[in-house]
Amino acid sequence: MENKALPETDEDDELRKGPNRRCIATGTVMPKESLLRFVVGPDNEVVPDVEGRLPGRGIWLSPRRDVVNTALSKRLFAKAARRAVSVPEDLADRIERLLTRRCLDALALARRAAQAVCGFEKVKAELKSGKVGVLVQAGDAAQDGRDKLKALAPGVVVVDLFDAAELGAVFGRDHAVHVCVAPGGLARRLASEAVFLAGFRQDRTP
Repeated sequence: MENKALPETDEDDELRKGPNRRCIATGTVMPKESLLRFVVGPDNEVVPDVEGRLPGRGIWLSPRRDVVNTALSKRLFAKAARRAVSVPEDLADRIERLLTRRCLDALALARRAAQAVCGFEKVKAELKSGKVGVLVQAGDAAQDGRDKLKALAPGVVVVDLFDAAELGAVFGRDHAVHVCVAPGGLARRLASEAVFLAGFRQDRTP
């Protein structure tokens, strides 16, 4: 079914007063924490506000690559803003880079706070002790090793969106395959950010 811009209604005015927002591409109403926010900058360019802090009226989208591309191709940002706007053709890629940086920054903070370790044996020991909030595994790692640790992590959030080089950079080495983060605020932040990033990395067109 073709996506169309959704005209503003009295219901939209009410939504802006509460915790929910409407995705301009799908019409889905969700808590604003579950949607990506965009604003129109002073130069009339659409800017992704991944931290939700930029001034201006928000434009909201479900955090998925295909949804962002639909909004771009259907000119939904201009319709939502009610004026001509400039939208970068690589907007989805820019969002992916921003979200990747936020995830890796959270992991780096956990490492500096001594809340993250890497290495198969160290992660295995932490999992057996029940002291893991998030298990992070390189997507390009051997499946056998990944499966062995996942078997020790029932109920633990597993993130496999990064390659070994990206994880290694966080720990000051060439590569890292198995990483875990202790339960707590940083683990929750990483898990939350990873949900957004998954909508862009897992939805890539081959």
